[in-house]
Amino acid sequence: MTPDEKYHLITRNLQEVLGGQDIKDILAERDLTMYWGTATTGKPHIGYFVSFTKIADFLKAGCKVKILLADLHGYLDNQKAPWELLKHRTAYYSAIVKATLKSLGVPIDQLEFVQGTDYQLSKAYTLDVYRLSALVSQHDFRKAGAEVVKQTESPPLSGLLYPGLQALDEEYLQVDCQFGGVDQRKIFTFAQEHLPQLGYRKRSHLMNPMVPGLMGTKMSSSEPDSKIDLLEDAKQVDKKIKKAFCEEGNITENGLLAFVKNVLFPIQTLHGEPHMKFARPKEFGGDISFSDYATLEDAFSKKSLHPGDLKKGVATAINSLLEPIRSVWAADPELQKLTELAYPEATQSSKAASSTTQKKDGGAKAKASKSGDSEKPKDISRIELRIGLVEKVEPHPDAESLYVETISFGDALPKRTVVSGLRRHISADDFRGRKIVCICNLKPSKLRGY
Repeated sequence: MTPDEKYHLITRNLQEVLGGQDIKDILAERDLTMYWGTATTGKPHIGYFVSFTKIADFLKAGCKVKILLADLHGYLDNQKAPWELLKHRTAYYSAIVKATLKSLGVPIDQLEFVQGTDYQLSKAYTLDVYRLSALVSQHDFRKAGAEVVKQTESPPLSGLLYPGLQALDEEYLQVDCQFGGVDQRKIFTFAQEHLPQLGYRKRSHLMNPMVPGLMGTKMSSSEPDSKIDLLEDAKQVDKKIKKAFCEEGNITENGLLAFVKNVLFPIQTLHGEPHMKFARPKEFGGDISFSDYATLEDAFSKKSLHPGDLKKGVATAINSLLEPIRSVWAADPELQKLTELAYPEATQSSKAASSTTQKKDGGAKAKASKSGDSEKPKDISRIELRIGLVEKVEPHPDAESLYVETISFGDALPKRTVVSGLRRHISADDFRGRKIVCICNLKPSKLRGY
């Protein structure tokens, strides 16, 4: 490939590139060295396929790619990976990332896997953490990690250090650029600004778009119904996809369409011509196929592809992607044991749920389900509160006590339609234009048609 062809392959399907000219200058002389890092916290989910398809592009373009298993970062981010589980979490991530990449046909022998604590506990690295801490304000550390590190009213010092460590990783891994999601943009600009202050060169940054979760918000390990783990069984995948938010004709707030665009079609492109087929009964037009995402999106927006058909097709495609990974785990007792060691609470909850399902006593089953810990938030800080502006208020056409409101959250979230029972307590004119506090991470549900 020519340098221009390599640059096109490296940057295609990305949302943003910082330092693109620097990358072009390097490619004119040699191949690029880069890294992608993942904190070893919750179980990896299908959103990881977005990064893995790009890693395949990087290797095809001749890049040297390092994968950082950021174990120390997992601990620093509000102890999402407890210290006593850190070793097992890291081993789990290493195994499942490799299994997933192999399932996609990515040559893992061309990748270099690095464990964070192998160098992040060294004397030189620790000294640079102190040097950086002396140069950067608490405000700037907190701002840099705002989209990645869990934010609280009185954050622990560990979370504030997180962006600094991620910046230093670029120097200690000796790379030309870092690759990650666009949610890490503030950390990337932090690194570009502050690494030169330590005498290190500024790196470039490549950013993937963020794929929405199944409920229309961010796909997150802390929100079970927003994502599908890489080892979830076919029935669970079908169940979650059926519950996914997928409004007919809506192409802007649709996690399933985003997954098709950013994962399914790119993966198919890796192995030849993309093609996606949706099985439908003859009375509804029969089977329908698409060879590109734009045509599929257009069909959905015009309501010629029904949400039910989209869900079935996506569920089939996801199960096809996950089956090779499940097979690796099913055939290896050591990997099954590793999963129990890395996620003891999740494993116990899963076993308890499975045992409960087998009971014939419906009352006992319901009681056991309600008492399970897996669905309960561990602390109140998991509730996402945001200030919203009531832009529009209309009487509900079928209920005298209800309003239908349109609430805006600025650029943070899409506008929400909310049904509330406030019609008898406040006039529409007084309600309209008010700022209100909203809980924004509840499961979407319909009330009286909205």
